[in-house]
Amino acid sequence: MKMSSKNIFEDIPVNMTEELVEIISETDSIKIERIVSRAHSSPPDFWYDQEKNEYVILLKGKAGLAFENRDDVIVMGPGDYLEIPAHVRHRVEWTDPEEDTIWLAIYY
Repeated sequence: MKMSSKNIFEDIPVNMTEELVEIISETDSIKIERIVSRAHSSPPDFWYDQEKNEYVILLKGKAGLAFENRDDVIVMGPGDYLEIPAHVRHRVEWTDPEEDTIWLAIYY
């Protein structure tokens, strides 16, 4: 088996109109994604309502997450993480327009 390392901060397209979502690893019970946002946000009136729990850590940049039935926006910076239980409706209000926001999301 040939193994090689990759860098989570590399191979990011220069031009991105959509958020970049890449599956790093996946099995029947877990999925790990790299998400790169560049001034992206969830569409108006859109809420994520996921079947699995999500652990997300912000590695670079800044973002604001909103949760249904909460009035505040949780602002995240590098190193901040959240555990979002399955079916807790949430959305990305904003991501940093000045630099890439890089997330590592683990669904389980």
